[in-house]
Amino acid sequence: MNIKKGIFSLILILQFGFVNAQSNDVLEDSIRVRYERLNALIGPNTFFDNHLTGFMLYDLDNQWVHFEKNSHMNFIPASTTKLLTFFASLAVLNRKTNTFRYITQGDEITIWGSGDPSWKYSLLPQPKIEAFLEHYKKIKYSTSNWKENSFGRGWNWDDYYYSYSAEKSPLPIYGNLVTFKNVNGRPQSNIRAINATSSTEMQNLTSVRRDFHSNTFYYNPKSYTHSGSSMPFIATPELTAELMRELLKKPVEIVNTTIPANAKKYQGGELQPLWKEMLQESDNFIAEQILLMVSDELFGELNVEKTIQYILKNHLSDLPDTPQWVDGSGLSRHNLVTPRSMVQLIQKLDKMMPRQELMQLLPQGGINGTLKNNYKDSSPYVFAKTGTISNNHSLVGIIKTKSNNYFAFALMNNNYLNKASEIRAEMEKVLIFVKENF
Repeated sequence: MNIKKGIFSLILILQFGFVNAQSNDVLEDSIRVRYERLNALIGPNTFFDNHLTGFMLYDLDNQWVHFEKNSHMNFIPASTTKLLTFFASLAVLNRKTNTFRYITQGDEITIWGSGDPSWKYSLLPQPKIEAFLEHYKKIKYSTSNWKENSFGRGWNWDDYYYSYSAEKSPLPIYGNLVTFKNVNGRPQSNIRAINATSSTEMQNLTSVRRDFHSNTFYYNPKSYTHSGSSMPFIATPELTAELMRELLKKPVEIVNTTIPANAKKYQGGELQPLWKEMLQESDNFIAEQILLMVSDELFGELNVEKTIQYILKNHLSDLPDTPQWVDGSGLSRHNLVTPRSMVQLIQKLDKMMPRQELMQLLPQGGINGTLKNNYKDSSPYVFAKTGTISNNHSLVGIIKTKSNNYFAFALMNNNYLNKASEIRAEMEKVLIFVKENF
């Protein structure tokens, strides 16, 4: 009887092995067919062959790469750089904004800005700064902790008067932007300390323009027709102090005091609204200021280069390829990163916070932010950060398939001569295939 049982068991094992081998063959054939079909959309001799394209598709739960193309090559990431900034803030800040550091002496307070961009920036919830400072008769304002330039490394100099290129500063007010409205043919500022002067030297100037080196704003009354415009102002310590006096209705003195070790920290609010605005609307100013807050937390000073090197060494040393990372927003073309490093960054973010929270913070295809008009479906399937500067467009994030599988992906395009809309249309074909077949 034991011999018969043994023979029967052997037959079962052989049969199971045969069936299992057949199943593996079927699975391998299915994977191969999917790969070939996806390669026919993005591989050689396709639309993506006329410029540099990198792509990686990674299964977040089963942890394996399904597809890659040029994933080892460096790309200009544009605003997908903000994912690095997002990661840095998650790793260092405790979901709170660092607004300023301070010491008190009697009824006087000395403050050092920590980078929080929220104060009077209409896009963000307001910290209760006025209420906190109302108990002090005099404010002293120091910028001794500022170890930065107002512009990031490699920013285009002629973007200085565009709202997407607001200057960095230790204690921003109004988002370091002034807004002019057309009132009876004259520009009216939302900031009392800033006004536009009449000038007929620049013909056919329909809006307000700022001098490159100063806070001199001018317009041509003969041709001014613009309904309203926002542009950066130079956030000098003097102007910051003047704006503080106006808002707080009390004396503000500029000093050059070094931050003492016993300085306290005022945290004005939650980081979540800043993350949402930075990721969904790709706000460059908020991204730069978030990186400054990280610097304040790490070193008690505002130094982007030092902060980036710290994050790369202490939190991102396990990336497949070390990024060349120079700013918080991605405005600089000096930024370089590989698709496979971006995919691993998404993996790390996915482990640092609940996946659904991460997906809600990212732009959702057809729903909101920079993806509102793209990747539409009955329910969102693309949750990703966009990055676009001339001749470069990238998308990095998470895709949810019809089979409820979740993939991290990075699809990056550089050096094309097509319209960005054409690039997005071809990218959508690739991501629709992934959604339907993976």
